[in-house]
Amino acid sequence: MDKTSIYYNNKQKLKNPVLIVGLPGIGTVGSLVGEHLRNTLKAKRLATLYSPHFLHQAIMMKNGGLRLASNRFYSCINEKTGQSIVILVGDMQAGTPEGQYEINERIVRFFKSLGGSTVYTVGGYNISTQYVNKPRVFGVATDKETRENLKKEGVIIGQAAGAVWGSAGLIVAFSKEHGMHGACLMGETGMLEIDANAAKAVLEKLKSMLKLDIDLSSIDKIKAETENLLKEMEKAGGAPGDQQPPPPSQPLPYIR
Repeated sequence: MDKTSIYYNNKQKLKNPVLIVGLPGIGTVGSLVGEHLRNTLKAKRLATLYSPHFLHQAIMMKNGGLRLASNRFYSCINEKTGQSIVILVGDMQAGTPEGQYEINERIVRFFKSLGGSTVYTVGGYNISTQYVNKPRVFGVATDKETRENLKKEGVIIGQAAGAVWGSAGLIVAFSKEHGMHGACLMGETGMLEIDANAAKAVLEKLKSMLKLDIDLSSIDKIKAETENLLKEMEKAGGAPGDQQPPPPSQPLPYIR
């Protein structure tokens, strides 16, 4: 393997597809959102991306086997609108700037070849050193029309500062270069490595914007479990920011 490649697992007819990118990153917000949508919408594998820019490791499987690290495209039909939803999840992002540029433009080119014109990436926005009880959702977008639509949904536009690192930023930037609409939705997060509360805030926005029929109870379960662990830590005399709480007992369906 000497270049980034995408292979079809199951070619499907797509109708006006929208892409939602949920890859590992700050607060694991993107992965939580992507995997939750994949599971609750019962999306089917569409294609798999492999790249020499991923870390030099193989992923161990529950059956005792192993596989190459990958990013994976899934698709389903939104029963309310008839629109195709494409979801991108994965084990990791590229570890170098060169890899980030190559992989993320490849993702945009592939989605455009499917007839897609709108992309949403998901990430965390870390502006606090404490757990955020009521996380806001910040956004940036490629064009005025998309920004106005996000504002109508209560997404905060124009207040986020700094850079959007990795796939969450580059995929949106490449979408603009390729004449597509794109936006990055960032859930406000604090010191948690796994922030289900921030992920739920983003899921609620996507649910409203795209008219998705999704159940958020599994995210609520992780959120409640995390909050209980934080309370126990505080009772034990440690500040919430002093250490990470243990991971939830419910296995997360991705590897970071």
